[in-house]
Amino acid sequence: MKDGKQTHQEVSSSFYLGAGIGQAAWSKVRRKQGWTRGVGRCSIDRMKKTKPGDLSPARRGSSAPKTVDAYLEGVAEPAHSMIVEMRALIRTTLPEEAQETISYRMPAFKLKRVLVWFAAFKSHCSLFPSAAVIEQFKDELKGFTVSKGTVQFPMDKPLPAALIRKLVKARLEQSEGK
Repeated sequence: MKDGKQTHQEVSSSFYLGAGIGQAAWSKVRRKQGWTRGVGRCSIDRMKKTKPGDLSPARRGSSAPKTVDAYLEGVAEPAHSMIVEMRALIRTTLPEEAQETISYRMPAFKLKRVLVWFAAFKSHCSLFPSAAVIEQFKDELKGFTVSKGTVQFPMDKPLPAALIRKLVKARLEQSEGK
């Protein structure tokens, strides 16, 4: 209660609980109305705001890029030269029939299905071959930041061309085996 007046949440709570609905049902009503645990309505102002540098350059705009070239236009240096080099390495490793596409707001190459994704970020460029490929090459990837489905290549080091080609070839072989 503020200044002797009930808040909207308190009025709603007393209405629903007074009407004989249980606490579980009341919680469901609160979630539907956008209430959070006793702090009032959710507010965009209270949500953590993301700084522009935290996002991939291609995701900063209100619309997603429609082509790989459009994605690359939105990438600033030094990431731009690195991502262009990665694109060329992947292109030369895959068969000519492989097509460039945008998938999940990232550039990708597909041959019947998406084989690999690649993307530029603030401090690294990433290659997304697949979890199985990363597991297969885990010993060779020890010097890089790796998660389940991605390998991160830092901006301050040259791209390991031979390793990228191996990863892409392994992903191609894996895809053909399915």
